[in-house]
Amino acid sequence: MPIAVITGSAGLIGSEAVRFFAQKGFSVIGIDNNMRQYFFGPEASTRWNQERLKKDIPDYIHYQADIRDTKKLAKIFQKYSSGINLMIHTAAQPSHDWAAKEPLTDFGVNASGTLNLLEMTRRYCPKAVFIFTSTNKVYGDRPNELPLIELKMRWELKKNHPYYPGIDERMSIDQSKHSLFGASKAAADLLVQEYGRYFGMKTVCFRGGCLTGPNHSGTMLHGFLSYLMKCCVSGDQYTIFGYKGKQVRDNIHSFDLVNAFYHFYKKPRPGEVYNIGGGRKNSCSMLEAIALCEAISGEKMKYVYKNQNRIGDHIWYITDNGKFQSHYPQWQQTFDLRKTIEEIYANSTRWQAAGPNRKTKRR
Repeated sequence: MPIAVITGSAGLIGSEAVRFFAQKGFSVIGIDNNMRQYFFGPEASTRWNQERLKKDIPDYIHYQADIRDTKKLAKIFQKYSSGINLMIHTAAQPSHDWAAKEPLTDFGVNASGTLNLLEMTRRYCPKAVFIFTSTNKVYGDRPNELPLIELKMRWELKKNHPYYPGIDERMSIDQSKHSLFGASKAAADLLVQEYGRYFGMKTVCFRGGCLTGPNHSGTMLHGFLSYLMKCCVSGDQYTIFGYKGKQVRDNIHSFDLVNAFYHFYKKPRPGEVYNIGGGRKNSCSMLEAIALCEAISGEKMKYVYKNQNRIGDHIWYITDNGKFQSHYPQWQQTFDLRKTIEEIYANSTRWQAAGPNRKTKRR
């Protein structure tokens, strides 16, 4: 039986990958020490998801290990080395704002942690496929230089602009403001590419747009749609940071992303880089997302606006999936934006006691 090692295995993408590859006949080894709770507080804990995985997948093996701890990692990789076919690295510190509070921790997790996992893979299972969840933040605020126009509900490009369908991998990552989070992820991204090109390993960087789904432990600092719906059903106040609430993101469901991982696994291309996201058809502005959450939940969102945007944040980002689609034409997205938000809402019962608006109306 092939073995998949998955870091961040109780998080949004990690847990989706655990379930997906267990169903594909893999023996799954999860590595997750619930640092999301350290980053964002008790409401962001992924322990509930970890326990659910252990209950639903009887042969799932979980390790409470820190990816910065090479001694613990070495023991895990030594134990399973002969059978590891796949390494999926989703563990990360994911917030612009949090990274500025503890830069050494951010870089240690995002950059050094990734280097540790690359080395473990190279030493103990060099033929395994190594999949890294990078981010569109490696482009820094370069997308903000695009000639955006202001519409009633969103910022947008003219239809004749080359990037109107979405941003592809040709965009430069240089000479732009990334935030410390974006810089640490860019360092990890380059390391993953280098291990593919220098050592010939089967590595890939998936530069994601907004990754979302019902298993997201969303908080104010990370987890856009999940946290938005959490505020909607609990009655908590949501804060919009800058850009008039018209900032645009494309959103990809965690299942569709992990399915892209699977297509790459079956036919890997060493050292590759792919932009991956929901694309134009699954894009929305903050204001449009609020309207959708209100329509689906039947509740009125409470929100305030702060004129100061987050440092390094994008005004407009839509992904062009064209390169990945051309390499893997059998891959298709199965969740559109509304279906994704409906699924997040259907899984929102655990939030309903969190705030004053406890009687959520179902439609």
